[in-house]
Amino acid sequence: MLELDGAAGGGQQLRTALSLSLVTGEAFRMTDVRANRPNPGLKHQHRGAVRLAGEIGDADVTGDDVGTTAVEFAPETVASDPVEIDLQTAGSVTLLFDVVLPLAVALDESLTVTAHGGTDVAWSPTADFLRHAKLPLLAEHGLDADLSVARRGFYPAGGGEATLTVHPSDPSPLDLTDRGPVDSVAVYSVASESLADPEVAERQADTAVEALGESAPDLAVAEPRIGYDETASPGSAIAVVADCAPGRAGFDALGEKGVPAEQIAERAVEPLLAWLDGGPERAHAPPVDTHLADQLLVPLALAGGAVRVPRVTDHVRTNCETIRAFGFEVSVAEADDGTAVVSAPR
Repeated sequence: MLELDGAAGGGQQLRTALSLSLVTGEAFRMTDVRANRPNPGLKHQHRGAVRLAGEIGDADVTGDDVGTTAVEFAPETVASDPVEIDLQTAGSVTLLFDVVLPLAVALDESLTVTAHGGTDVAWSPTADFLRHAKLPLLAEHGLDADLSVARRGFYPAGGGEATLTVHPSDPSPLDLTDRGPVDSVAVYSVASESLADPEVAERQADTAVEALGESAPDLAVAEPRIGYDETASPGSAIAVVADCAPGRAGFDALGEKGVPAEQIAERAVEPLLAWLDGGPERAHAPPVDTHLADQLLVPLALAGGAVRVPRVTDHVRTNCETIRAFGFEVSVAEADDGTAVVSAPR
């Protein structure tokens, strides 16, 4: 059983261990889970990830309760039976799906997971980020998965429902070291039906399109996609996604009570513009955003290749350490301009 120290990492470190344990069949014990976080141990979202992985892998599990700081996980197999899980909070279902996506390399049949919880919540990718940024990029490298959202679950109420279907895949190596031309930017704006009268979704989208037009007039901006969910609790979200061959980047923001929709849109657009600029001191333009870079490390370890990341975050460091513990070779070469190339054998 692998012995892993979870003190320096957050939930991503645990999710990586669960994915790689299922793929490799290697059991692990992680101690001091999230010890350096303000509220150490498993939260509802992390408990959900452990229990989901346990059901998929018919695993022997200890330490899958909220607040637990030590988890033992020993899988038997990777099953393709449909799974349904309820986080019972606004915990992120998109982070939950992070555990499932890498399993494409180990599946004999398609696996469907339906999760109830938060689809658009703080400190996690929104449903539109996953659907329009991450999944298309993985699809370009041979990882086949589909996401459907039956009901939005905005923070703090949650109550959303989303289904991820992962198909057996043989991914090709990732080749994402330098950004190609940014072909287009798409805007996705959604809100609960209760915010339709003040036109929150339209105002978010219009502000984003206007800001992009003023700051990047040569950029092709697609007609924004605007929607309202009549079953969702009050809330809104916006995602802006840039397509650059090779590469893709997504930036999102969540509505907040008392904060104008226009300001929410600016929170998504400003980091996109900074990513487009890249900074004059940089010799290379990263083809992915910081958050997507963190989430590509497990697919990179499994398929091989190289990804240039905007910077080496704590998530990158702890994630790479966990990946190496499972026997995968990953190396990080930092450049003078602050970027870094993470690579794995093909």
